[in-house]
Amino acid sequence: MALDGAFLRYLVNELNSKLVGLRVEKIFQPNRDELVIGFRGISGAYKLLMSSRANSPRVNITSYPPENPQTPPMLCMLLRKKLTGAKLRAITQHELERVVRFEFEATDELGDKIALSLISEIMGKYSNIIFTDSDGKIIDSLKRVDLTMSSQRQVLPGLDYHLPPPQNKLNPLNSEAEEIIERIKSVQKPMSLNKALLQSVQGFSPIVCREIEHLTGRGASLTTNELSEELLGRLKFFLKRTIAEIREIKGQPCMVQSLEGKPMDFSFMNILQYGTAAKTVNYQGYSELLDSFYLERDKSERMRVKSQDLLKLLSNITDRLTRKINTQRAELQNSEDREKYRIQGDLLQANLYRMNKGDTEIEVENFYDESLPKIKIALNPALSPAQNVQKYYKDYRKAKNAQQYLTTEIEKAKLELVYIESVFDSLSRAETERELSEIKQELADNGYVKRIRTKQSPKGALPPLEFETKSGLKILVGRNNIQNDRLTLKLAKNYDLWFHTKDIPGSHTILCSSGQTPDDESILYAASLAAYHSSAREAGKVPVDYTLIKYVSKPSGAKPGMVIYKNQKTLFVTPSLEQE
Repeated sequence: MALDGAFLRYLVNELNSKLVGLRVEKIFQPNRDELVIGFRGISGAYKLLMSSRANSPRVNITSYPPENPQTPPMLCMLLRKKLTGAKLRAITQHELERVVRFEFEATDELGDKIALSLISEIMGKYSNIIFTDSDGKIIDSLKRVDLTMSSQRQVLPGLDYHLPPPQNKLNPLNSEAEEIIERIKSVQKPMSLNKALLQSVQGFSPIVCREIEHLTGRGASLTTNELSEELLGRLKFFLKRTIAEIREIKGQPCMVQSLEGKPMDFSFMNILQYGTAAKTVNYQGYSELLDSFYLERDKSERMRVKSQDLLKLLSNITDRLTRKINTQRAELQNSEDREKYRIQGDLLQANLYRMNKGDTEIEVENFYDESLPKIKIALNPALSPAQNVQKYYKDYRKAKNAQQYLTTEIEKAKLELVYIESVFDSLSRAETERELSEIKQELADNGYVKRIRTKQSPKGALPPLEFETKSGLKILVGRNNIQNDRLTLKLAKNYDLWFHTKDIPGSHTILCSSGQTPDDESILYAASLAAYHSSAREAGKVPVDYTLIKYVSKPSGAKPGMVIYKNQKTLFVTPSLEQE
């Protein structure tokens, strides 16, 4: 992405204007890759997000801080001890490198003033946040780097902090456009102009290099070996303009979006290279731009990581249940041949006088067949004739009992599989860590995972999702099975309408009618919401059953969210959050 050294210069300038002089009020570590520092002062309160996530490293003021764990990690507790109450003195950037230093004035245990620094290194998968003392020694870091990980630069407590190794690039803050052009012209192997700029200029990201090439070539792609005098003149003009804007910190926070509104890229300058294939949106501030750009993507990535263990657990349970059902079905198939054991027992009983202990088989007439064919029946030579007869009757009774047992067990396993699929569905739609916690609690209550004991009191249950029809009726949608039970069996009234996708895992949806007869438009909207909050969200037309709450009941001993219903009607609707 485009969080380059030049963009960072604009961002550091913005952070200096808002944060310097404020004091640290709170520090959180939502996960192993991020820190959130709360600042407060006369000018107001701000939350600073410092992220070293490989695919979204950054530092910016945020309005959407990640949720915090119940127990703070060790580094978080160390920072709270050292930095709470400290005053932010300065925010500096080394040249146009992606390294930002936050300098604090803090107080030690003796009451003396000390200088401490938090250094954010924004370098893709090598990003890090490093805590140093006044002598430049590392106190700790978000990611420790030892000799086994890097032989060039270690990041460990007690070591001196050193900047990342410099790249052989020209710094636009002290290099002119002519020097950059000479560097490009000296490239021996022909390459695209944007790649030559990328490897020659410090702080320029791919989107900035492509934009300069786009402007120089009037939209045409250029290579280094085809730069005419006219093109070199245009390149010089646009390089000078870009360098001047960076030095004077004059720019425009700009996001490039797909025509559908999906964020694609961002920069400190207006982007024209995509033409009509994309659109650009300007922002008031650089932090606001980053907050907006990374919000949805970070949320999805964070939830994906945190839900991996649950997904693996549910996958294992699904595999186990599937194997169990298949095995028991095979055993059930075998038990259906039980009649042959009863017939053989009857035939042996009729020929008991012909049998002797030690016989291994006997040939008898099958009087159950009109043609009276001769059949051979195996005998156990260690058993008496009567015992052999009883053995066949016992095998018959065992197979008969097995059929009853296996039929029941298969049905129980199928119901459990339906339940696990419903948990899968809830997990796939979870958007917050509290929703994940509720799903994990549900699995713990049903014996699938161990209970997690914490000293902190649990947070209150999340409310259901709430929508409103054009006619003013309220629609409630459960987020998970526990909430589905509470919504359907406790909160809803007998005259409310209950919706659920037909034979498809999904949320219980309640149209609160307030004793009135809901209009057709409200019923269709509730059905489309039920379809949207199900595993058929991406489908075209989805069947949704609906009936009155009084016709919905929960069987004794059923899993959370599992109900039966009657007197239903079925609608085929398109999943949607919007009301037509």
